[in-house]
Amino acid sequence: MPVSLPGPLRALLPRRWRRAEPRVAVLRLSGAIGAVSPFRAGLSIGSLASSLDRAFATPGIAAVALVINSPGGAPAQSHLIHQRIRALAVEKKLPVLAFVEDVAASGGYMIACAADEIIADPMSLVGSIGVVSAGFGFDRLIERIGIDRRVHTQGEAKGMLDPFRPEDPADVARLKAIQTDVQALFTALVGARRPRLAPNGENLFTGAVWTGQQALPLGLVDGLGDARSTLQARYGDKVDLVFIAEKKGSLVARLLRRSAPGSSIAGEVLAAIEDRAAFARYGL
Repeated sequence: MPVSLPGPLRALLPRRWRRAEPRVAVLRLSGAIGAVSPFRAGLSIGSLASSLDRAFATPGIAAVALVINSPGGAPAQSHLIHQRIRALAVEKKLPVLAFVEDVAASGGYMIACAADEIIADPMSLVGSIGVVSAGFGFDRLIERIGIDRRVHTQGEAKGMLDPFRPEDPADVARLKAIQTDVQALFTALVGARRPRLAPNGENLFTGAVWTGQQALPLGLVDGLGDARSTLQARYGDKVDLVFIAEKKGSLVARLLRRSAPGSSIAGEVLAAIEDRAAFARYGL
């Protein structure tokens, strides 16, 4: 007679005693995308690789669910995470469902596009398919307080966009060329992964964001809802949701990372503030 037990205990039972309840691995992807440190929680291929591997290797699962809450960040890291998800999905022959909580914008939306379906809350924010670079100029400030900036380089572009020097139009032109290339790659990726985009799809690549409800008819998402109710509706009320916990490593390893050469507490704190500002752009 089949026995109903929690997933880890059920796996210890002989197969004939196990109840064949569908299982879905659930992995939460939350934070800005880029460098991760003890002071800066976020997403990178280095921090996620193990969790992704464990999610797709979960025994007996019918699918992998990604619960996403990210305002975006580094384009290369976003793409690397996207590619790893797709590679594992193909290797394991498993469908991937992405569930957007507060926001899946920019690189966060790129990661969501790795899924076969994207489900958003009606009030989620989705999109921001574009590229942005931001900074500050301090050249007039240091001039006012009598500080000279001395930079010696080999290569005319090595001092590109130095915030302590007046902005150089040639530097801006180089940056724009990089942004154009990244935007073209981003646009092509979304177009390939989202074949149901609305016919006026060119208007979707302006960097604008939409609510989940607005995004549905545009083809940016496939449905509205939350992870638990959607998975229960699809796989039954008894679906076994296997939550994949992030491995944080030992205390010693974390302390070593904190004291790594080149690390700066002030720099890490500023980076954390930048990450918080990324969420604040969307009112979060």
